[in-house]
Amino acid sequence: MTTTAPPQQGSIAVAHAAHRTAKKKARVARRLVLPALIFSIVLTQIPFLVAIVFSTLEWNQLRPDKIHFNWFANYAVVFTGPDFFSSLISTVTITGSSVVLSLVFGLMFALLLDRKFTGQALARTLVITPFLVMPAAAALIWKWSMLDANVGMVNWGLNLVGLPSISWNTDLPVLTVIMMLTWQYTPFFMLILLAGLQSQSKEILEAASVDGAGPIRVFESMTLPHLRQYIEIATLLGSIMMLQVFDPIAIMTKGSGGTKTLSYLLYERAFIGLDVGQAAAFGVVTVVITIVTTSIILRSLFSVFIDGGKR
Repeated sequence: MTTTAPPQQGSIAVAHAAHRTAKKKARVARRLVLPALIFSIVLTQIPFLVAIVFSTLEWNQLRPDKIHFNWFANYAVVFTGPDFFSSLISTVTITGSSVVLSLVFGLMFALLLDRKFTGQALARTLVITPFLVMPAAAALIWKWSMLDANVGMVNWGLNLVGLPSISWNTDLPVLTVIMMLTWQYTPFFMLILLAGLQSQSKEILEAASVDGAGPIRVFESMTLPHLRQYIEIATLLGSIMMLQVFDPIAIMTKGSGGTKTLSYLLYERAFIGLDVGQAAAFGVVTVVITIVTTSIILRSLFSVFIDGGKR
């Protein structure tokens, strides 16, 4: 005669109770998430779907009585137009250069501000300030105060050391946009990387130093791998923001000198050409390019800086 039946029944009852509790929690979680999910779909996905529908229309605001489907004709115009591939190259060049420079400078500032020193709070405030400036105001600051051929501070500094002035806004427009974007977005990268540095265990770093590892070895083997997910987040978000940048192009160069990005080209189609169908097609293509470009940038960065080119 055995006496195991009551404990087994008790275990089964407990398991059933736990299963019912888990199902109840899952139902509550779904009910809580559902409003946010519906809100997100309404705000993000539906406008994108509407843009796809608009991109299949021949719809010029100069001829509002002649709207009809032309299916993929607008996409054919996008890819065969004279400006698309040059705008794509300009977008990738400006975005890629600005992201890499912002990442490098952001990491340098994060490593500096991760250490305790007198005036640390003031230094953090000064470094973060450019990111708080509106993009249009930042573009005006760089166009007139920093890079103007006559009164810009950069030329003033060059003249101090005996070098001639440079017409930055007209002779080097791509470089001026890259400099402005790097200045404004370096604090964004710094904030994310600084959060990563401060989440790292200081005891482990001190133990590695006691065992004889130098600062460069500690950075390469411990700090940089720890920052991988933070670099990924910063690069992804930074790339998306810079791919969509428009204000500096419109204010500083008006798309001249190789700075006509996809965003500026979309603006020309929508607000100068008043062609809603083509503008929507440019918008859809830009979204796809944004997703592809950010993926390529992420893989390239990790291949070079994290995995030592093993990928």
